[in-house]
Amino acid sequence: MPLKLSLRPGEKFVVNGAVVQNGDRRAALVLQNKASVLREKDIMQPDEADTPAKRIYFPIMLMYLDEMGRDKAYGEFAARLAEFMGAVRDPAVLAECIGVSKEVMGGEYYRALMRCRKLISYEAERLGLGHVDQSVPARSHTG
Repeated sequence: MPLKLSLRPGEKFVVNGAVVQNGDRRAALVLQNKASVLREKDIMQPDEADTPAKRIYFPIMLMYLDEMGRDKAYGEFAARLAEFMGAVRDPAVLAECIGVSKEVMGGEYYRALMRCRKLISYEAERLGLGHVDQSVPARSHTG
């Protein structure tokens, strides 16, 4: 099934590890086959992985974008998820953690990233950061 991306002027995205930037007008792209695609808003820089939930998100993102580095990123993901689950008591959040783990184990990294956003929101609420946008913070550049 094709994937259609509607892009804002200048918006960056990653396709199979390559950073691509849209030109000066809105554009639509259609990807006809399976590819690892992340929009700029979903890309996290290493220094932005500054909370436990974000430290779960970051290695999942690496597994999604970098097939060659998956084993190393998986080890980091497993350790961070175990730490998070050890500190959480809310059954719904623990169920979401299990869902993230199942998605990763099934190779569904993008789905795992989207589930992990819920963990980031939960964490922000628990840390008293109030309501946060479901998107992951991104810098003005993606590298």
